[in-house]
Amino acid sequence: MKWLHRVVVAALLGIPVVCIAQETQTKPTPVATPSPAKEALAPGAATSPKAQKSATDAVGINDVAHYIIGAEDTLQVTVWKEPTLSGTFPVRPDGMISLVLVGDLPAAGRTPMQLGDEITQKLKKYVQEPSVSVVVLAVNSQRIYLMGEVGHVGPITLAAGMTPLQAIAAAGGLSPFANSKKIYILRSEAGKQQRIPFNYKQALKGDNAQGVKLQPGDTIVVP
Repeated sequence: MKWLHRVVVAALLGIPVVCIAQETQTKPTPVATPSPAKEALAPGAATSPKAQKSATDAVGINDVAHYIIGAEDTLQVTVWKEPTLSGTFPVRPDGMISLVLVGDLPAAGRTPMQLGDEITQKLKKYVQEPSVSVVVLAVNSQRIYLMGEVGHVGPITLAAGMTPLQAIAAAGGLSPFANSKKIYILRSEAGKQQRIPFNYKQALKGDNAQGVKLQPGDTIVVP
């Protein structure tokens, strides 16, 4: 009770009690500062490597800029602020497309960017500073064909990296009467037809030593 005795004495002597009260105050508690570990978890911190990889994958997921347009593909041609010149255009079997003002224009064998540049040059006669974009809506030119003892005879779309085994599976697999030992691929190159044997059982075992890579227009024959 020493502090009470000091307050009473101070009152008798006329000393302001506030001064003594200030002396008896406890020191303020230091404010804790965030640790480096917590600061690293704060919003706006550096992006994690996983997030950076996802962003990179998103940028380069499809290499459509190098796709070569083929016959029977379907294209979307958009001319900015010119809806009458824009639309969906099928590539004819002769590789041509027909556009308003431009007329017939070769599309097969070009990339979408190359075709867009060509259309831009043609439209400069009629439109001031035309801005043209070309998008492939449907890929119908990249096809292969299956015939013989398979589930579904006819054309299928050739996916990137598709193997003959995968193509046969996409066609419903072999029928019970198929001769898996005599499967072959017909391919036309420079006007000559080439016959490439395919070992079905070897492919089933995961042996890719045959090195057979499918190309658009190939025909897989299953006797």
